[in-house]
Order: sequence, then structure tokens, then C-alpha cells
Amino acid sequence: MNYFGGCDAGSTYTKCVIIDETGKIVSSVISRSRINPVLSAQDALTAAIEKVAELNSAEDLKYLIGTGYGRNKVPFADENISEISCHAMGVHVTDPDVQAIIDIGGQDVKGIAIDTDGTVKDFAMNDKCAAGTGRFFETMAHAFEMSLDDFSKLSLKAKNVIPITAQCTVFAESEVVSLVGEGKPMEEIAAGIQLSVAKRCFVMAKKAGAVDNVTLTGGCAKNEGLKQAIEKVLKLKVVNLKTDPQLMGALGAAEFARQKGMERK
Repeated sequence: MNYFGGCDAGSTYTKCVIIDETGKIVSSVISRSRINPVLSAQDALTAAIEKVAELNSAEDLKYLIGTGYGRNKVPFADENISEISCHAMGVHVTDPDVQAIIDIGGQDVKGIAIDTDGTVKDFAMNDKCAAGTGRFFETMAHAFEMSLDDFSKLSLKAKNVIPITAQCTVFAESEVVSLVGEGKPMEEIAAGIQLSVAKRCFVMAKKAGAVDNVTLTGGCAKNEGLKQAIEKVLKLKVVNLKTDPQLMGALGAAEFARQKGMERK
């Protein structure tokens, strides 16, 4: 049996997926990225390979593709492919009916339209500001003095929404701290934060041509409050993927590796 790998070296988390010749996931890893992307990729690859008895090192993979922020730094990679293409392919092999993605990464937000073969039909990207990204949510959770997981659920309890007007992460944090200091309901402030991010996602989704449904990829896809806010703003169904949405880039890279590796036979 041959195995194929995809390593998504992101700015915040590094993800690795190994699949077999049928496309089945046999191993996956999500680990916090280090300052050095080479070390981040090595850590994730080593951890993923240890879960497959037939593999001893990344060199045993038939084909390996790097993607993400540090895709050029993935050791032993045969080539690298952009995370936009990999997220599209990852979602396509997970749920072929989904044709639009909002990918919220650590440092950017992307809207991606998927063609019928899993390739990218169109995309839009906001990489000029950290507001609305994974870093933004980490900053907001810190301001609330709670874990990211607890923060993502807080807005679900809100009966009203307190709008957050600041567009910049630094000013938004200051605004949130002031509102908390005034004794405003924290769940309503959280709802305002989720709504402000959803509005940013609206622009990306529309530019990417989302019309019926959309799915979220990246770590922020696990943010239940954001999902609810996006459905409200976009008036579209947010499809929940059966495979961890944070793995979509690595899975797409592994699928590209499988296709290219099988061609070598």
C-alpha cells in the first residue's frame, strides 16, 4: 500500500494528513505552529507518520505536498500548492455538493468558489487587516479572560446584540474592554463581535459566488457563535463537514499528492 501526505504549514497551526491509495485518511495531526515553519512541519509530519505502522519517515511517502503560509518550508515535499487550491480540493472530496467556502485563517479570510472537479472557480481574499481572522478571535477571547472555545459559545446565550463599530483589531479590543468595564452583558458584546466578523465574511462569500450554501474551513469553523452569525448575515445554510474543517487544507494537499503519485505508476 502506498501512502500520500499533505502538510498545511499555517501561521497559527500546522496540520498534516496522510491518506492511502483509496483516499481514506489514515492519520491526521493538528499542532500549534512554532516560529520556525520547518520545525513546525517536521513536528506535524513526525507525529502523523508515527500513527501509520508501515511508515518510518516522510521519505516513505509516495508523494508529499506542502501548502499554507510556510508551504515552501515543508521538508521532503515533492512540490507545494497554494492553500486556496488545497482547501477547495479538501472540501470537494469531503462533500462534493458544497460549492463555496469561507476560510478563516490565522492571518487572513478567503472566499473560495469550487468547480465541479474540485478546482478553484474564483476566490477573494482579505489579507490587509487582522480583523476577522483567527488572531482576532484569540485577541477577543483574551479580552474576555476566557478560552477560545468558551468565547465561541458565549454569543449563543445573547438575547440582544451590542454592535462593535471598530474595524481594527487594536481598536476593537479597546472598545470591547470599555464595554465590559461599563458592565454591558458579555454575551451581547460577544454577539456583536461575531456579527462584525460575519459581515466581513459576507463580502468574501459574495465575491466568491456563494448562492445556496457555504461551508467554513480553518480553526474558526469550530466557532459556533460565528456559524450562527454567518447564517444570519448571509441568509445561507452553513454546511458542517464530516471531517475536521481545520484539516481541509492538509487533506486537499494529500489528495493532490495521491493524484500525482498514482500517475507515477
